[in-house]
Amino acid sequence: MPSGYHGSYLRIDVSSGRAERVPLSDTVLRHYIGGSGLGARLLLDEGGATADPLSPEAPLVFAFSPLVGSPLTTSAKFAVVARSPLTGRFNDSLASSGFALAGKRCGCDAIVIVGCVPTWSVLVVDDGEIRLEPAGDVLGDPCHVAEEKLRARLGADYRIASIGPAGERGVRYATISHDGRHAGRGGSGAVLGSKHVKAIAVRGTQRCDWAHPRKLTELSRDLSKRSFGPATAKYRELGTATNLLTFNRFGALPTRNFQSGTFEEAASLAPEQLSVAHARTRASCVACTIGCEHIYALPSTALTEGEPRRGVRLEYESMFALGSLCGVGDGDAVLRASRRCDELGIDTISAGGTIAFAMECVERGLLDEPWLTFGSGDAVLKAIDLIGRRDGVGRMLAEGSRRAAEVIGQGSIAFAPQVKGLEIPGYEPRALQTMALGFAVGARGADHNRSGAYEVDFSDKVDRRHATLDSVRHAIDTEDKAALMDSLILCKFLRGVFTDFHAEAADMLQAVTGWDVTADELRETARRIVASKRQVNLLAGWTPDEDTLPERFLDAPLPGDAAALLTRERLQELVAEYHRQRGW
Repeated sequence: MPSGYHGSYLRIDVSSGRAERVPLSDTVLRHYIGGSGLGARLLLDEGGATADPLSPEAPLVFAFSPLVGSPLTTSAKFAVVARSPLTGRFNDSLASSGFALAGKRCGCDAIVIVGCVPTWSVLVVDDGEIRLEPAGDVLGDPCHVAEEKLRARLGADYRIASIGPAGERGVRYATISHDGRHAGRGGSGAVLGSKHVKAIAVRGTQRCDWAHPRKLTELSRDLSKRSFGPATAKYRELGTATNLLTFNRFGALPTRNFQSGTFEEAASLAPEQLSVAHARTRASCVACTIGCEHIYALPSTALTEGEPRRGVRLEYESMFALGSLCGVGDGDAVLRASRRCDELGIDTISAGGTIAFAMECVERGLLDEPWLTFGSGDAVLKAIDLIGRRDGVGRMLAEGSRRAAEVIGQGSIAFAPQVKGLEIPGYEPRALQTMALGFAVGARGADHNRSGAYEVDFSDKVDRRHATLDSVRHAIDTEDKAALMDSLILCKFLRGVFTDFHAEAADMLQAVTGWDVTADELRETARRIVASKRQVNLLAGWTPDEDTLPERFLDAPLPGDAAALLTRERLQELVAEYHRQRGW
């Protein structure tokens, strides 16, 4: 068995309360590494591609990696992999926290959960031994409250991943939360909730050794030093929210459900302004030297009576989704909405996208909810609460924008902001057309984390408003690189510090495992991982018609930018060329 691995995964059937260790061959580990890659392989092996995502038979995979527990910066990450209840397609969500370290120390390279507990429970994994405890005292609690109670009950050395009220009620884009971080997109929280598991608590003592510890220490020191350099400066100084004004300047900031690429109140949402009006602290994920987390305090004047004064972790995607996308320029309202999503355990991108879609339906007279209007921060907060409770119009919005459009009808699917059912993140496709291709072909739907093609659009390699067939190879390169980073697992904020990513990744993996791995082998591994995600989708019922964008983005220019025009014919050509180059 290679170093860095335990050589098995822990398969837990919560229906029976039994667990078994399933061996993982050296070949499987080398072919899929860990994280998203290993998770995709296990999802296929466990029959997850064809199981109803919310059925007891559906597997939910927590996959670690050989780098977890090493001194390499940003390596304390894990992937949650399942068939998405929102899209019905492959889904992986990555997050950083001590849960990754404690989970791997349970003596396994992944944890796979199947079954359904008769009554709501907490799954405890103690050094590889499992038990189920009652969850009655934490049922209905926000994620952070549930985690605090469970640590008090079980012990401070446990690391806990939990679902909020949204996951309990089966909101199709509910998250799994842990230490204020989230495995956010695609509804993994609803999958865990369908098994009547409120939380998973893990602790362990079983560490892996490293094949070449001295070399690994040298590589780790060098990587940490580079992580303090200019490639990560913007994340340290203002966080990802610093993108907001840049995107607005380029006409690529989605506004009022993608009806525009610029927002007249963007400055009021920018971190430069928020930092003046709010106290701000900076934090880091576990085992990370970058420190991209920026936590904003809400003034008492922005809170309702009894509302807690906890800080809000703020990212660009939350600012766009709950701000410009809904036409809201009130920074305090967006901060409160983001925090409410965190408490309920709701993905901010899908929440904002679905609410913005509903706002446009109201604007067009297709939906009779007159309070739900663009520009109203109170309306966004009310909608989030209704979604979390599945109450009133929230029952429909909890299903996501695609299902909501199917209910509303009247042609509303044309402007539902989704691909394969997953709401589109904060990148205007008409203004960023390599990214548009990445959205259209993405295995889990519209996805900026699995396709970094926006980086290509902002470079001199392409004309961002006029994609050509040459753009395709760049989109593939970014997708393959993301698949590899998500399987090693390393934070994508490091991507700019590498001179030759594949060669340096091979050096790191060799130091950890002892494999004589090469850059070319890792390129092949990345392609294999992307193909395995596609295999999940093929078995789940994928059809070629799914690789497209909503009608809104095709054959009409972006308002205010006549040059940003993506025709249906051009997108079809790009998608066909993508499939040809993939060999599909």
